[in-house]
Amino acid sequence: MIFNSILIANRGEIACRIIKTAKEMGIRSVAVYVNADKDALFVKQADQSVRLKDGGYLDGNQIIDAAIKTGAQAIHPGYGFLSENSSFARKVKKEGLVWIGPSPHVISVMGDKLKAKELAIKANVPTLPMTSNPKEANKIGYPLLIKAAAGGGGKGMRIVNKSSELKDSIISAQREALNGFNDERIFIERYVEKSRHIEIQILGDSNGNVVHLGERECSIQRRHQKIIEESPSPRVSEEIRNKMGDAAVKLAKQIKYESAGTVEFLFDDKTGEFWFLEVNTRLQVEHPVTEEVTGIDLVSEQLKVARGEELKFSQEDIQWSGSSIEARLYAEDPNNDFLPEIGTLIAFEKDNSADARWDTGVSRGTVVGTDFDPMLAKIISYAPNRTDAASKLAKALESAHIGGVKTNRDFLVNCLKSKEFIDGDTTTDFIDRVNPDRKLVIPDGSIHHVVAIAALWIQELNRKKSNVASFMPSGWTNGRLPSQSITFEYENTDIKVEYQLQRDGSFKFSNGKTALIYDKDEDGIDCVFDTERHYAKVTMNTSNILVHMPYGDVMLSIKPKFVIPGQEITAGGLIAPMPGKVIDIKVNKGKKVQAGDTLVILEAMKMEHSIKASEDGTVSELLISVNDQVENGALLMVVK
Repeated sequence: MIFNSILIANRGEIACRIIKTAKEMGIRSVAVYVNADKDALFVKQADQSVRLKDGGYLDGNQIIDAAIKTGAQAIHPGYGFLSENSSFARKVKKEGLVWIGPSPHVISVMGDKLKAKELAIKANVPTLPMTSNPKEANKIGYPLLIKAAAGGGGKGMRIVNKSSELKDSIISAQREALNGFNDERIFIERYVEKSRHIEIQILGDSNGNVVHLGERECSIQRRHQKIIEESPSPRVSEEIRNKMGDAAVKLAKQIKYESAGTVEFLFDDKTGEFWFLEVNTRLQVEHPVTEEVTGIDLVSEQLKVARGEELKFSQEDIQWSGSSIEARLYAEDPNNDFLPEIGTLIAFEKDNSADARWDTGVSRGTVVGTDFDPMLAKIISYAPNRTDAASKLAKALESAHIGGVKTNRDFLVNCLKSKEFIDGDTTTDFIDRVNPDRKLVIPDGSIHHVVAIAALWIQELNRKKSNVASFMPSGWTNGRLPSQSITFEYENTDIKVEYQLQRDGSFKFSNGKTALIYDKDEDGIDCVFDTERHYAKVTMNTSNILVHMPYGDVMLSIKPKFVIPGQEITAGGLIAPMPGKVIDIKVNKGKKVQAGDTLVILEAMKMEHSIKASEDGTVSELLISVNDQVENGALLMVVK
């Protein structure tokens, strides 16, 4: 069926990504959104938008009504939300709309990981030992991996190292799976500790043609979610690629797969064995790296297949060239177990001179809340070889001006620059084994350079705003008065800056360093400090100033001249490490607890997070109830 307008049943960066290809193909795009997204980038980029009411992005009936109302002839589900919901796909087709994706039957069969494994076994594709009966867990042997039967993305997934952890892990995984996929079924399989996560991109049409577009490695993960992906894998040989590709195509043909999809495998780094994991019946977050090395626009191919067109290339036509790496930029704190962060982006600006592709759905001023996944952007590099691709990606991340919300940007840079990553030693235990720095590494003494730039920026700003004697240099006096000073806070440390304007226009600081301003504009300042010169982008809000240095952004807090005494921190207080909803309280007032005991379970951005006791004690105060929404830093209980 030919269509010239599509509705995108998704949000954020993937909605923007689909809109981009739709525009290139001359197809009108319709977006749907909830109130939290009313100012989002994808809403502005779409040709038309429809606001959703209660139920939001999971309300299939509302979305179908929006498509009919706006005259959209097809629906693209993106990934997440309803993308692997076979009932929704059936409703779309029943209403006479085109479903951009595999058939509802294939979604149903492959969306159930248990059924998918059965089909893989029938196709003679190797699978890991597994069971859906917890009583048989001991037969498989520890460590084990619990997985949701109806979804992915790390939701409903738990590593179990010993039998005493099994019961609570199953309960937690089932609850998270029910919340994420409306299906609490789980299964248990063997956990391979030193492995690689390899997936094969497949593409099929309605005429039975199926090809694979090579592999992606997605082994570097935190909380069972990918953060760095690449194609090709540094470990997969041409022989292994052919074996995996053949297995993926064989399975896809068996189920008559149409559209884009992914067959995922677990690869044993020691033995070279691989096992089938699952089939994702949708576009993957990491699809750009495949596009970069093959030159094939996967969204475009999805739209063509949905129109009934036959693939224009065979397996022999597909060529792979160079190396592509993708990093997922998240609003999260790597130093706080990668827990999600909220806030407003006061800066979000890529460096146009850095050669990288940015797939994003946010911009400066975007409010990052708890309603959705905390991914802000995907940054993708391409180069003739892997080493250059890694360097280009790290440079693109470093040179971007981003702040207002804590992100994993600096952690990603440290991963990409590590010797282990450059050497291709990227098994699933990478983060625990390599332990890259989780925050910005500032060169020795460089913080004084940062605060000097911040101080000079503020004094220039104050002079510009001055209504009295604005023609005079800031700090000018005809007498000997004290130096100008300002105090910043960085990493819980106060740094006082004192400086005086010299007759030659330079500034002399109390530490003996000098600085000279060459130029300034509304976005930044060009100055030299102790012989080091660069143009620093600067962004400021009420109490913070973000300074961009050659190695990344540094956020400083501006300390007030006069501090109002605040409340003291309650001794023994259990503090919420992130904003979220209280979904379970494991203790009562008066309960004795031991260090490591789980006390509270919070849900944030559709994921569960256990808050544990840091030491032995007794719960003397309980300040929360189930279903309470708590802010970051809120006092949950007191353990004495």
